[in-house]
Amino acid sequence: MQLTQLPKHTRPREKLLNEGPSALSDAELLAIFLRTGVSGMNAVELADSLLQQCESLQRLFNASQTEFVALKGVGEAKYIQFQAVLELCKRYLKEGCKREYKFESPTMVHNYLSIQLKGLEHEVFMVLYLDSQHQLINDEILFRGTINSASVYPREVVKAALKHNAAAIIFAHNHPSGVSEPSRADKILTEKLQKALALMDIKVLDHIIVAGNRCVSFADMGLL
Repeated sequence: MQLTQLPKHTRPREKLLNEGPSALSDAELLAIFLRTGVSGMNAVELADSLLQQCESLQRLFNASQTEFVALKGVGEAKYIQFQAVLELCKRYLKEGCKREYKFESPTMVHNYLSIQLKGLEHEVFMVLYLDSQHQLINDEILFRGTINSASVYPREVVKAALKHNAAAIIFAHNHPSGVSEPSRADKILTEKLQKALALMDIKVLDHIIVAGNRCVSFADMGLL
């Protein structure tokens, strides 16, 4: 059945206007984004099918290009749209974090980093630059590829921290493999960076590894 044939109050767009976005299911919200269905499925049915194929909204948005275009009912154009809206969400959250609240709660930091790093297929090394009140000044991906003491240069990290006038720093990197435990190379690198930044009186608050749905904190493990 086409959406236009449904009672007006049950159509996703009208329902959103009348009841607000929180009243809509994942499939209904996704249907508004998709706009149209495909042969044999209206937009809501297509959205529901995509969610069933991926088993969750998170897996749908984190799907690689190859995985996404293999789904029934979507192609490369929709993949581009999904990536664009996902990046907009990240930038929206990032903008809201800047200078608005302190990064003192581990849960707050973990949630922020999960949104930024989860689902990436390659390893990246990110730095959160904080002021003396531990408010976010900016974040930046400094290095890409295998993260170890040979690929992350302390001089570049110190230079970036001074450029942002940071008083404190949180390091983060992801493990696309899903293994959350820090490696020996991770520990050596963190100690090396901590010593270099201490010379500039910049405190390293934590180094967090994002692996799938897990975040592991060096501070919580007593490694800082």
